[in-house]
Amino acid sequence: MIEKVESQMNLLVEEVGYSRATELFKTLKGGKRLRAKLIFKIAPNAENAPRLGAIVELIHAASLLHDDVIDDAMTRRGVSSVNATQGSKTSIMLGDILYSKAFATLVEFDDSIASRIASAVTSLSVGEMIDVEMASSFNKDEDKYLEMIYLKTASLIEACSACGAILAGKDPEKFALYGKNLGLAFQIIDDILDITSDEETLGKPALNDFIEGKCTLPYIYLYEALDPVDKKRLTSCHSRKISDLDSEWIKEEMVKLKTIEKSYMLAQKLTQEAIEAVKGEKELVNILESMMKRNF
Repeated sequence: MIEKVESQMNLLVEEVGYSRATELFKTLKGGKRLRAKLIFKIAPNAENAPRLGAIVELIHAASLLHDDVIDDAMTRRGVSSVNATQGSKTSIMLGDILYSKAFATLVEFDDSIASRIASAVTSLSVGEMIDVEMASSFNKDEDKYLEMIYLKTASLIEACSACGAILAGKDPEKFALYGKNLGLAFQIIDDILDITSDEETLGKPALNDFIEGKCTLPYIYLYEALDPVDKKRLTSCHSRKISDLDSEWIKEEMVKLKTIEKSYMLAQKLTQEAIEAVKGEKELVNILESMMKRNF
């Protein structure tokens, strides 16, 4: 089924009629295609599931192209980013081509589907902007962080799950809750891995999110647990290249104060709520369980 999505994506980009865009698109590493996979798992017999899957994956690819410019990222999924090899302008324009082609194709679908996907893309863009704004200072507000990752990451996964349900004639609200919680838990686990994985596994330095100005849950929980002197030390490390000594101190304090475990527990809670929402959907439950182990 994912092969059908890849075929549809290539076809849609070729329909743009600009060979340079087609060439650059073929250099992008595809990833797990989680959003398309969800549509297939929920609506396996829907004839237009591959096309909708292609649309949402083009949207996701476009958002990553823009992300790389925002973050000055030189790699994406272990290979050089378009931003690194072709420059920021080309990366932005390619992202715009993918976005616009996805929306032009989305109008083929019923409004109940098109409006959900379109609204999610607006949320995604707002989330990106909030993420950039939040990086300007140390954020210690858990609710603000969760709202940002909902908008930036979970909203599109939520919409994909709901739209899959609409295609299959199932209850979209139950599947929307599943997708929302999957997206939130996915991002929390991703944030944990930024701290616990080594540089070779990550393809970037450990604690890179914090160096770039992002305060994820383990840092928020760490701040809450520290004494005033150590709070000051933690905030002084924010948004700058930190010494090995400070890096080790942060990791040691997280172990001692169990902030990784606390973050993981929230991801587990969200996962359990998602499982309850789609009882009987074995393959969707498998995705959740695999996600908690970071395997799809």
